[in-house]
Amino acid sequence: MAGGTKRLPRAVREQQMLDAAVQIFSVNGYHETSMDAIAAQAQISKPMLYLYYGSKEELFAACLDRELGRFVDDVRSRIDFKQSPKDLLRTAVLAFLNYIDANRASWMVLYSQATSSQAFAHTVREGRERIIDLVGRLLRSGTRNPEPDTDFDMMAVALVGAGEAVASRVSTGDADVNEAAELMINLFWRGLKGTPAEHGDGLHAEQTQSDRIRG
Repeated sequence: MAGGTKRLPRAVREQQMLDAAVQIFSVNGYHETSMDAIAAQAQISKPMLYLYYGSKEELFAACLDRELGRFVDDVRSRIDFKQSPKDLLRTAVLAFLNYIDANRASWMVLYSQATSSQAFAHTVREGRERIIDLVGRLLRSGTRNPEPDTDFDMMAVALVGAGEAVASRVSTGDADVNEAAELMINLFWRGLKGTPAEHGDGLHAEQTQSDRIRG
């Protein structure tokens, strides 16, 4: 019988199970993970695991909900909308990538595993929309006198898509988090400032574009 069956508060036991599930799902994937393996990782019996979570699908959904909430809350808590635009961008990018670097199993479950299963597509889509909404707010907060046709929502979609691709490499150890952060910051900042005009002094043209950005 699995060890560690002493009585614990329900909330503590639930977190113990979710911690174990995230670790196993991140390594084996959703389809190849068994409830037996999760129970063993959590050091509880399989009947107890089923008592709390009636199926593997229910358990995986609970993992997604918790990990997404933690991710969004952590990044949001580090953002100060009173910062200058470039500092705001730097803070957001570093918060995003540092969280993923420190919680690689969480990101693997949220992105790699969840996106590969049609059953959780809706949950993943809702989570991505929450992140896109946060990025859109950052863009609106950091842009002064935007062009009338500026589509911040579409810009946010593009930035989140690029961020997910970079984050996946960070989560697997294929990219250094600081180097990845600098790349994203430079790429996004140039995009936010816009392209200098073809004629006239280049520095002046870039400054004219920069006037649309606070700071």
